[in-house]
Amino acid sequence: MGQATQVLGVDFGTSNSAAGFLDGDQPRLIEMAPGQTTMPSTFFFDYETRETLLGEPANQALLNGDEGRFMRALKRVLGTPLMREERQLLNRRLTFVDIIGGFLAEIKARAERETGLRFDAVLSGRPVVFHGVDDPREAQAEDDLRACYEAAGFAEVRFLPEPEAAAIASGALERRGEIGLIVDIGGGTSDFSLFRSGEAGVEILANHGVRIGGTDFDRSLSIDHVMPLLGRGGALRKALGPETTPMPQLIFNELATWEKIPFLYTPATRRSVKEMVQLACAPDRLARLLSVLEDELGHDLAFAVERGKIAANAGAGDARIDLGIVERGLAAALPPEALGQSLAPHANALNRGVRELLAMAGQEPGQIERVIYVGGSSLMNVVPQVMRAMMPGAEHVYREVFTAVTDGLAIAAGR
Repeated sequence: MGQATQVLGVDFGTSNSAAGFLDGDQPRLIEMAPGQTTMPSTFFFDYETRETLLGEPANQALLNGDEGRFMRALKRVLGTPLMREERQLLNRRLTFVDIIGGFLAEIKARAERETGLRFDAVLSGRPVVFHGVDDPREAQAEDDLRACYEAAGFAEVRFLPEPEAAAIASGALERRGEIGLIVDIGGGTSDFSLFRSGEAGVEILANHGVRIGGTDFDRSLSIDHVMPLLGRGGALRKALGPETTPMPQLIFNELATWEKIPFLYTPATRRSVKEMVQLACAPDRLARLLSVLEDELGHDLAFAVERGKIAANAGAGDARIDLGIVERGLAAALPPEALGQSLAPHANALNRGVRELLAMAGQEPGQIERVIYVGGSSLMNVVPQVMRAMMPGAEHVYREVFTAVTDGLAIAAGR
């Protein structure tokens, strides 16, 4: 007899991923590492061993300074032309479909090894929006993700909106008549779903989303507080005469963007920055930028920003972004008030997104009985601050923020 088959629920996230299935009547999450049911959505192509490392080993290889290429936040590439472009990695021509497919294949293999089951079908979470409402890339993004699962060896691929999965996991099926709001703030997107629970299950009244997530929080903090220390906002002298011209902004914006960092490590980019150092009014700062590119420290900076963000969010008055990897003693202070100022535009966007959702469903804020937070970035104080100000009479609860979507996918996959 062959192996028994079941449907695997998979949450492929911008920052972390997880998988599970319905074991009896309870969701069972797959162990991705000893004691861990989530796996960083990260990749490291090791130039010395010619291995592709995934998850925590990939992060560790980066922090160890191993020679290779690190990638993260590839979910944000879905729907863009970059997905199908071939690039040379470890003597192979690969597309992002191949790369993400390999990651999903590893999740499938781990699930099958742990359970002894065969998972030929997958129920995948998907954000309400990948890029934006009515964005022409939306359909392509889902097609791209489907292609990744097919490359991983799944014969059947279905999708469930991530907030709907979170509503199922939150116990909405047991609270009939409740009107609730799922606020799912992930690494790359913010999804909002208004639901009513009833005898037939969870009825989604309206879905809406904005392309804002934890990596956008990091990007804003990096641009505001780190990039000025590398020359952003400075000026370049003109070759002739005393006039100056503003420093180009594109390179700083891309260095602050997780998924674009690997594409900056080119000879042409380094030559361009070397030329700018010669003309810079503050050459010492721009020299730091050059060292970041030459030593490929972009992701190290991004991790430093993330750590500083977490410390500032916890209320540490002395929180800072430690940039000692670039220059001994270099740091950017990040008091909580500075955190709030940098994230204010995102808070406004979250507010608008929820108000648009309520208008779509013909509901008022006072009608919302429960606000359920899921997704790792919902732990940022700015998120509940926005929601409590808008819906002070609602019950505000946190589900298992990192695995709620996976729990719901596992339940739905089994049903």
